[in-house]
Amino acid sequence: MWNHNLEINKINKRLGSEYMQAERIMNGSCIGLVSPSHVAKTAIYERIAMALRRLGFTVKPGKHLFKNAYGYAASTKDRVEDFNRMVSDPEVEMIMFGGGDTAVDLLPYIDYKNIARHPKIFASFSDGTSILNAIYAQTGLITYYGVDVREFCYFRQYDREQFYANFIKDYEGPFFIGEEPWKVLCGGFCEGVIIGGYAPLFAMLLSNKHFKYDKRKKYLLILEDNEKFSKPEEIATYLGYIEQSEFIENVSGLIFGSYSDNVPQMLLDCLQRFGTRNKIPVVYTDDFGHGKRHGILPIGVHAKLDADRAGLKFCDLV
Repeated sequence: MWNHNLEINKINKRLGSEYMQAERIMNGSCIGLVSPSHVAKTAIYERIAMALRRLGFTVKPGKHLFKNAYGYAASTKDRVEDFNRMVSDPEVEMIMFGGGDTAVDLLPYIDYKNIARHPKIFASFSDGTSILNAIYAQTGLITYYGVDVREFCYFRQYDREQFYANFIKDYEGPFFIGEEPWKVLCGGFCEGVIIGGYAPLFAMLLSNKHFKYDKRKKYLLILEDNEKFSKPEEIATYLGYIEQSEFIENVSGLIFGSYSDNVPQMLLDCLQRFGTRNKIPVVYTDDFGHGKRHGILPIGVHAKLDADRAGLKFCDLV
C-alpha cells in the first residue's frame, strides 16, 4: 500500500519545500483537455484547441471527451479514465478542464499517487474546485484556480497575461494582476496557504473525506460566485457552513471574487459581517471568478494579504 505521508515527505524534502510545484510549460508543450463536469461540445472544443495551437502548444483531447452517458456528463468510468490517462501520459505537461457539475464523482478514483510522483499543472475553475483542492490536499501539489478552458474562445488580454504569468517558462510578470480597485471590507494583514474556489463547492467540500487540511496551518481563503448562480442570501448560507465548521479556526483572511457588474450592497455587508465576526481581513474583487476577468490564484501557495493596501504577495512561487 502506498504510504502517502512518507512519499510526500520524500518529495518535499527533495524539493526543499512544503509543497510541490510542477514545471512551467513552453512553446510546443502538450496540454491535455478533459471534461469532468460537463458534456464537451465538439464545435466549442475545436475552437479551444485551435486557439491553444495558435499560442504555440500542442493539444491532446481525452479519449472520451465528447461522450454523454448521463445527459450532463460522460460516465464516471470514462471521465476518470480520461483524467488518469492524462496524468500518466508523459507527453502531457498541463491538464485543463472547465466547470459545470459532478466533478466530485472523480475524487475517489483519481490516481493521486501518480500525480505526486509525476507532478503536472492542473488548471480549472468553478466545479473544478473539488478536484483542484483534493489534488492539493492529497499530494501537496500546487493547483491553479481561475482558468476555464472555454475562455480561449474569446481570449482577452488580461486573461492572456494571467495565463502566461502563471504557466509559461521564463515569462516575467506579476502572478496575479489586479485591473480594478479592490473593496476593503475588513482591513488588516494576514498570511496563510491559499485554498478555496467556487463558494458552494468549497462549503460542501469541507465534509468530503478526500479533502483535508492541516490544523497547524493558517489558510487564506479564496471564494467566488456570481449573480447568475447565487443570490446574496445563498452566499450567506455558504459562508455559514464554512463558519460553523472546524476549518474556520484556521482561516486567516478572505478574498471574495467576481459577483456582478453592480455588486449588491447586501452582499458586501454579508462579507463584512463574516470578517468582523471572525476577526479576519476581507476584500472583494472582480478580478477572478465567473466574471469578465479570469485572474489565476494558486491553491497551496503561502501568501500574504495586506487588505488595507489591497496587496497580495505569493511567497516562494517560481
